[in-house]
This record gives sequence, structure tokens and C-alpha cells, in this order.
Amino acid sequence: MSPVLPRTAPVLTSRRHLVRHPAVRFLPFCLETPEPKPEAGALAQGHPGWRKGSPDSPSADCPPPQSQTSRAPLVGIARLAANSPSAESRRRSAEKPEYFFLPVKSILNRCDSERVPFDWTINPYRGCEFGCKYCYARYTHEYMEIDGGEFERKIFVKQGAGALLARDISQKYSYESKADGFAQSEHIAIGTATDPYQPAEKEYGVTRACLEELEKREGLSISIITKSNRIVRDLDLLKRIAEKSALIVNITVTTLRPRVARLLEPRAPRPDLRLAAIRELREAGLSVGVSASPLLPGINDGELEAVAAASREAGAQWFYSGVLFLMPASARQFLPFIREKFPKLAGQYEQWYARNGYAPEEYRKKISERVHKIREKFGFASRPWEGMRSVARPAQMSLGWDAGAISGELRQMCSCSAG
Repeated sequence: MSPVLPRTAPVLTSRRHLVRHPAVRFLPFCLETPEPKPEAGALAQGHPGWRKGSPDSPSADCPPPQSQTSRAPLVGIARLAANSPSAESRRRSAEKPEYFFLPVKSILNRCDSERVPFDWTINPYRGCEFGCKYCYARYTHEYMEIDGGEFERKIFVKQGAGALLARDISQKYSYESKADGFAQSEHIAIGTATDPYQPAEKEYGVTRACLEELEKREGLSISIITKSNRIVRDLDLLKRIAEKSALIVNITVTTLRPRVARLLEPRAPRPDLRLAAIRELREAGLSVGVSASPLLPGINDGELEAVAAASREAGAQWFYSGVLFLMPASARQFLPFIREKFPKLAGQYEQWYARNGYAPEEYRKKISERVHKIREKFGFASRPWEGMRSVARPAQMSLGWDAGAISGELRQMCSCSAG
């Protein structure tokens, strides 16, 4: 007999229990009381800071609590993240994020979707300290079993990026892109799921290490997108790359109002600093344009023409904007933010986005026509990547909130979860 159990078990009486069913959820985000914030450096499996969902089931946005014994062991990028050592930082601010070294196997990640104008992505970091409330890339943290709300608080620095990129370019990259009928080099987009010039770059220099490797090659096709004026630090390097390869730079400017920018993009540089960076890059002879995405209904859509005018004055050569798209991981952060900071707009946003990741088609069509007129008015050229490849029209989304379909679509489009 087991020594743990008594020799005689007590008699158990049967009692009927009232089963309370949970309330039906109408929004695609959790409403439970948030779990306690993890201690600095605590990344062990099962820690409250880690998301409890499954990376193989993106539709399970609010899974029931699971006991530690019932959880499957972490695999892939989640296991790497859980075992990532802390990265020392010279910053002393109490608000600084936690930094970790991520031992990735590759830095150049394939994107096979025809919906985007690039073949490869380089994301020097996982997570982004800018903490943009609308950021779609929060879902990439969930692949590491970390809640999307930690996207700006747990930053992973990819180790050995320069050496990895040298190997990847030699073994993976083709100077004859199949998407272009083998007439042009495959396109590499830098910063599709993180900002390559966020504050971490000042300390760890992963982006510059990648650029230094790209500068050694000829005939590449490269684009960079950022919200940071820190990009001008690499002017010398960017100029040398542009002499050997096709290089375009996209600076994101969503508003000209500093207070609105601080709400939406808490730790990103001010709009005027970004415009100054555009001017400096153009004076250096680089090809530069502006992304005014995302356009947020009722928040920054009224200043689209003003942003375009300021961008043109700074020397931007092209201009584009798209209406906000919300993945489930982003909706869980963004919709509560709207209720708190823009309560008068909360009803509209919940009506539009609680069941679908997109704004209504009619609204998106009007914005598209408006952007077209803006280009004509200010003399902006077409976006430089138009014609790089034939971009397929996205399928019409279902009226129901299909988190799995949306997550899968964007995962294929950006290939940001690899590496």
C-alpha cells in the first residue's frame, strides 16, 4: 500500500454542485484581471509573463488556465527565447525594457507570399521599445509563448547577425527573382516586424552589422522602414550600399502632432525629428519616401494632407497610407487603449474591429482614392516597389472574426516568425 495514502479512506458523500458557466465574450480579447508583472529577467517556462496559448492554435486568444503538468514542453523559437540569457545594458532608466540575447540560426527569412513586394526579411530584433499601440507585429512574441503586451518590454537581440547574414546571402539569396521573371534581384526588406533603429540599436548595433555585410555585396535590392531619426547615424554606410545596390528608405510619419504621436507611439522619436531625417537622407542623395500607415479612423485621418505636405517639403519622393489592420494580439492592446484615451470613438472601433481585422471596405476604398489624389496634388511618384512584382489582390475577409485565418495570412505575408 502506498505510504502517501491512509490505510482507510473516509467515506465520501455525493453532493450536487452548481456549475457556473463563464460569460460569453463579445470581444476578441481577454477581460480577466491581468496576471502579476514578472520580475526582471524571469523567463522560465510557465512564468506569468509568458503567454499560455499554443503557437499552433492562433485562434485560441483566451485559453483556459492550464496546470504546469499538462503543458507541452517548449519547442523551436519559444524554447530558444525561454533559455535566452540576459543582455547587459548601460541604460539606468527604471523604464528600460529587459534585453536578452537570442541565439538564432538565420537572419535572412524567406517570404513566399505574392501579397508583398519583397522576397526576404531581416528583423534585427524581436520586440520593439517604441511600443506603438497599434503595432501588428505583437503576434510575433506569441510564437515565443510571450504575451503580446510584453512586445515593448522584452526585447530580444539576435546574436551573430553579421556572420549569419554573410552565410545566408551566399547560400539563400538569388540575383534573379522568380517573382520578377528572373529579371531583377530578390528584394530584402529590413524592419517588417520590428524597428531596426529602436533604442536597442545604439547599444547592440545589430542593424549596422547587417548593413556592413550588405555593403560588401553588389547588385542587391534592399529597403528599410523605420520611425527613427537614428538612421542618419549610418549615412556613410547607406551611401556606399546605394552605390552598389538598389536601396530605398521608408520613414513612417503618422501624425504631425507631438502629443498624439506620444499617445500612439510612446517611445518613438517626434514627428519633426523624422521629417528632419528625411531631409538629411535626401540631401545625401538617397531614395526616401513616407509611410503614413496606419491611418486611424477619427484620430489621424483628418491630417493626411498635412502629413503629405510636410513630407513633400522635407524631400520625400513617394507617399502611401493604409487603414489600420488589427490582428487579435494587437486588438487586445489597442481596443482598451481606445476606450481609455478616445472614449468617444470606442463604439465605432469596437463595431468595426471586434469581429473583423479590417475597417469596412467602403471606408478603405475612400481612403485609397484620397491617397491617390494626394499623390497627384503634391507630385509624389508611385511607390518605388510597384512593379517589383505582381501583387495579388487580398481575398475578401469573412464577416466573422477568424483569428486563425488572419494570423495565418499575415504570418505568410511577412514571414516574421522565422529565425
